[in-house]
Amino acid sequence: MPAAYVWSSLRRLGVPAADLEDVTHDVFLQVHRRLGQYDASRPVRPWLFGFAYRRASQHRRRAHRRHEIPGEPDTATHPGVPPDRQLSVQEDRKLVLLALEAMGMDRRAVFVLHEIDQVPMSDIATSLGIPVNTAYSRLRIARAEFAVAVRRLRVHEGRP
Repeated sequence: MPAAYVWSSLRRLGVPAADLEDVTHDVFLQVHRRLGQYDASRPVRPWLFGFAYRRASQHRRRAHRRHEIPGEPDTATHPGVPPDRQLSVQEDRKLVLLALEAMGMDRRAVFVLHEIDQVPMSDIATSLGIPVNTAYSRLRIARAEFAVAVRRLRVHEGRP
């Protein structure tokens, strides 16, 4: 389902849970305006991610969005997780989202598309409008940043 994919992508790109519905709506308004430009021979997910990436970047740059809301609940839950594992899954999800927050937006976009969504690098480069070598470079740096952020967060939380 495209809406669920865009919603998840926006969340991974750092859009606060309270703003996901509005930003998702904005993404689909842009998609609707550019639907005639879609090349049906290309996968739709990277194309949608390009819209989500640009909209999330715009959203994060707004001055009134630069403050952090303490204690904002993360309402995204994974269906089907047994109750005894739900807490661990939520902690891991929070850890991943915090580690993603530590990355620059350009590198985060490539990392999310490639590592989480399993999109081929050529499609990532096309959807973000960058050369393939730049995409690979951003992925390499993002992997290192993610690993460092996860280690730092685990130490901070007292987890192995």
